[in-house]
Amino acid sequence: MITKPFMCVLLSLTALAAAPVHAAGAQCVQLREGWIRLPPGAAAMPMAAGFGQIHNGCDQAVAVVSARSPAFKEVSLHETTQVQGVSRMREVGRLPVAAGQAAELKPGGLHLMLMGGGALQEGQRVALLLTLADGREVPGELVVRKPGG
Repeated sequence: MITKPFMCVLLSLTALAAAPVHAAGAQCVQLREGWIRLPPGAAAMPMAAGFGQIHNGCDQAVAVVSARSPAFKEVSLHETTQVQGVSRMREVGRLPVAAGQAAELKPGGLHLMLMGGGALQEGQRVALLLTLADGREVPGELVVRKPGG
């Protein structure tokens, strides 16, 4: 028969064993090589675009559902596509990333729209936080650089 003290110890050990798995799980998604294209006349430009790779090193698929940065009033995920020779941009509400794969944010494709920020300077580092569908948050950093730089 299992006694109450033994059951309490068993439950405590189970909780402790599970804690590092959750913490490690939050770190298996990373923003790599994040950058912001320095807009021409950056002081007067009300928006910019952010790029990089969202790498999922987790055992399961994840989905990015939002992003935010203290440097911008609004951050959203967008995709640029060509439709009958015309460039179109639409907001993406959910970006799935398969286990062991990466989503590429690049000019002319998926990217972060960074709106309502101050003047940007080349070399500036901007904090970014991605939110996953399960509520986990992934910290990242974007470095401001000139186009082609």
